Amino acid sequence: MLEAWSDVRLPLLGMVHLPALPGSPRATLDAASLIRWAVSDARVLAAGGVDGLMIENFGDVPFFKDQVPRQTIAWITRIAAEVRSAVEVPLGINVLRNDALSALAIAHAVEAQFIRVNILTSARLTDQGIIEGRAADLQRLRRLLGADSIRILADIDVKHSTPLGPGSSLEDEARDTVHRGLADGLILSGSGTGRQTDAAPIAHLKNTVPGTPLFIGSGVTAENLQMYREADGIIAGSWLKQDGQVDRPVDPARVQALVEARDRITAGD
Repeated sequence: MLEAWSDVRLPLLGMVHLPALPGSPRATLDAASLIRWAVSDARVLAAGGVDGLMIENFGDVPFFKDQVPRQTIAWITRIAAEVRSAVEVPLGINVLRNDALSALAIAHAVEAQFIRVNILTSARLTDQGIIEGRAADLQRLRRLLGADSIRILADIDVKHSTPLGPGSSLEDEARDTVHRGLADGLILSGSGTGRQTDAAPIAHLKNTVPGTPLFIGSGVTAENLQMYREADGIIAGSWLKQDGQVDRPVDPARVQALVEARDRITAGD
């Protein structure tokens, strides 16, 4: 398990989905409102007992496939710094769609503990076009910054995408992501935001890359959490929102329900 959760069985990471940031097509909120939204969601999640948070620019559709504009980097950094000051749980950064280098730079600047990278190795066909992994650039930037303590969680068979070509199994992708991309942890998700993840591959993937934490990245609820008890962590977003709507604020009752479900499931471990 990653250092931040070495003493936690099945850690829960809550998503802080940012509304559209300045410069994005759907941007409507001013600085104070953006910060208030993010800090409020972060506080509700932390108070409810989650073990970590992840910030991402979810409202910035349509996404750039790799490098985001300068203003996006600046705004995520500003908001992440405010969240970091407001709560004490470990913090992660994801810059959509796949700007891993900016995510790492932001994490380094705000003293976050981890980043998420949708495509670290190989190439995938997405609604943004063909996205290629930049593991070589990312790992060298991590070394240049002296940021080896910032952990890299990387998706395999990432949602909202398909393989560019045939021949690569989920197990092959896991091996490449860990052994060639040097990911510190893996994320397995469903086909899209909020869609349930298939639990069947969990045990096999853990045997394929032993010692590498495997997180479930979508579709987790208090009702189906039992399916994922063999995973090493959960990333929850959509279901934790009011009425399960991803663009609404976090619902404290749902956070409590998920945390209580985790505690029941792990009580005998």
